[in-house]
Amino acid sequence: MNVKELRQLFPILDQKVNGKPLVYLDSAATSQKPLPVIEAIDNYYRQYNSNVHRGVHTLGTKATDAYEGAREKVRRFIGAASMEEIIFTRGTTTAINLVAASYGRANVRPGDEIVITYMEHHSNIIPWQQVAKQTGATLKYIPLQPDGTIRLEDVEQTVTPNTKIVAVTHVSNVLGTINPVKEIAQIAHKNGAVVVVDGAQSTPHMKVNVQELDCDFYAFSGHKMCGPTGIGVLYGKKRLLDQMEPVEFGGEMIDFVGLYESTWKELPWKFEGGTPIIAGAIGLGAAIDFLEQVGLDHIAEHEHRLAQYALEQLATIDGLTIYGPKERAGLVTFNIDGVHPHDVATVLDAEGIAVRAGHHCAQPLMKWLNVTATARASFYLYNTEEEIDALVSALKKTKEYFSYVF
Repeated sequence: MNVKELRQLFPILDQKVNGKPLVYLDSAATSQKPLPVIEAIDNYYRQYNSNVHRGVHTLGTKATDAYEGAREKVRRFIGAASMEEIIFTRGTTTAINLVAASYGRANVRPGDEIVITYMEHHSNIIPWQQVAKQTGATLKYIPLQPDGTIRLEDVEQTVTPNTKIVAVTHVSNVLGTINPVKEIAQIAHKNGAVVVVDGAQSTPHMKVNVQELDCDFYAFSGHKMCGPTGIGVLYGKKRLLDQMEPVEFGGEMIDFVGLYESTWKELPWKFEGGTPIIAGAIGLGAAIDFLEQVGLDHIAEHEHRLAQYALEQLATIDGLTIYGPKERAGLVTFNIDGVHPHDVATVLDAEGIAVRAGHHCAQPLMKWLNVTATARASFYLYNTEEEIDALVSALKKTKEYFSYVF
């Protein structure tokens, strides 16, 4: 299936914004949704809307089968060993917070270390700040190279036998850096630490196998991978999840409730209190079917080509600074001298081009870059080189406009 055929499956792309054809370059914030996903969610609500795990009637059974079927699709998609290792959450943020609140607080002590990087999303910083405060642990940062990459030598020097948790993003949402997670996990495990991976920016764009990476926890969101908002996944090794206590209590996650004591269901349901995100899980399952049909290798190759083309074309604009390494995932973050990124994004929007502007929920990284904000264009399977040409043309207009004004 070529890009033109793919785009026809995304109805939102067939529109004009401010009188111009929509050029959507903000998939790192959220991806657009194809018809198979939209139809799967619509079909659930139209045909078999019911709660799961509770009733024996036909609709309940069908809903449960679809919900648990989506869990199996996730398991296969990321190469987990068992469905027990797949926890449905509201998203990456909730998944990381679950690990921090349950595993982190129970296993980290005063004098222990938690190691992260400067390129982390706030969702993979703040939970560990809180664990450190509550336990008396020390939060440490792996230094970055000038191009925004990590050297394994620096990981070796930062991670020590006192390190209990290493939390790292697989792909930076600002720099596009693809981190050597497998090698980082080897170093962490050699020192007795567990590894938590933020996979929000990697899972939609490349093949992921959690057993090959040998990470202990892996979190990602459905809405960045053609799925609906409000659904995410926490993968955890079964032996670790078995040891952990739930952080939400109520219906669905209990086995027996007495007046003064209760017991929990087995994995994975002990972490899914309350009515789960049924439609979201079904939509995520449909998104996985869609991505597998397109092919993750094809998606990764397409985005790599777009990113390299964007780097080449943006380099022709004087006064434009690009952040991050040459070899990167499918996004480009930049600034134009003398123009605030919010102004850049506003002018681009007038041309029908959607990009992200701001600190991208990565303020420590902005400080490391010595900027307050940046603009970011991010690509996905439905983007084209012609859209990058439109971006470059609009950025040249933006530069000319602000040069004229000031």
